[in-house]
Amino acid sequence: MLHAVFYEMNGIFVPQFNFTMYKLLIRPILFWFDPEDVHYFTFSLIRFLNKIPFVSSIIKKIYQVEDASLEKELFGLRFKNPIGLAAGFDKDAKLFNELSNLGFGFIEIGTLTPKAQPGNPKKRLFRLKEDSAIINRMGFNNGGVEDAVKRLKTNKDVLIGGNIGKNKVTPNENAVDDYKICFNALFDYVDYFVVNVSSPNTPNLRALQDKEPLTNLLKELQIENSNHPKKKPILLKIAPDLTNEQLMDIIDIVAETKIDGIIATNTTISRDGLTSESKTEIGGLSGKPLTNRSTEVIRFLAEKSNKAFPIIGVGGIHTVEDALEKLEAGADLIQLYTGFIYEGPKLIKDINKALIKK
Repeated sequence: MLHAVFYEMNGIFVPQFNFTMYKLLIRPILFWFDPEDVHYFTFSLIRFLNKIPFVSSIIKKIYQVEDASLEKELFGLRFKNPIGLAAGFDKDAKLFNELSNLGFGFIEIGTLTPKAQPGNPKKRLFRLKEDSAIINRMGFNNGGVEDAVKRLKTNKDVLIGGNIGKNKVTPNENAVDDYKICFNALFDYVDYFVVNVSSPNTPNLRALQDKEPLTNLLKELQIENSNHPKKKPILLKIAPDLTNEQLMDIIDIVAETKIDGIIATNTTISRDGLTSESKTEIGGLSGKPLTNRSTEVIRFLAEKSNKAFPIIGVGGIHTVEDALEKLEAGADLIQLYTGFIYEGPKLIKDINKALIKK
């Protein structure tokens, strides 16, 4: 039976439905429409709602969970809780303040490139409902790093990660220059950096994951880092499709370049076990089919490195159990993307409440 509890705020009684209203009412309507159109519509709706008096406070009251036990100190930063929003959702840093109201402990923006680019031709985003998954071949569509910086200057207290990449037209031999441009432009406005060389949607980008070019890229960014009065943490986002030998190379590269951690993992090019009609679409797959593989990568890195560096776990987190499994495998923080789309903001609250009980 549908019933609700009520919060009293500023003399107004605000209902909070005790089941996932998002999954029962909102999601079925949204899923009737093109996923990219829904993304932009949702952005506009969230922005509009947060401008209505008291609504921002109501959203915080419903979804934010605050407890000292949730706080996490990592690479010199204090996270108010370990659940972040993965890159790709708020590419251009347009909604980080409003999204943080939903209970996230940190927001990762990007992937950003030096120059604006439209990304790949549409249609480029596909919802695989039967598999609780998404395939995207967006191609780093963004308004350019300087455009994002304008909005980041308005940030007051949201912990922000800056995910950086290269423009599609930039050849790999010049990729370092693109990453440097983004790094220096964002330096004063983000709390940590993520080097994205693992997206499958920019031609030849994943070649930069090879040991020699990747080591060179990270060393060059560390040189840029040392040119600032206080260095910022640099993390590397890796693909789930790496072999164990390649993962061992990643461990060596972290030690050699002294970067601060790994984000495991990006989307996969694997299509194993899919049943949805759109399974043949080209692009990166995210969601439930990635759950086990991303956890395997986290566990491998944690065990083989003897937990020598922090790991942010991402990939297929749709339940509290998925989140706890990532953390038990060796992740220090986790990030949501597809799980957030399929399950709604209640998932963030549920995970935080479960962590408090542990």
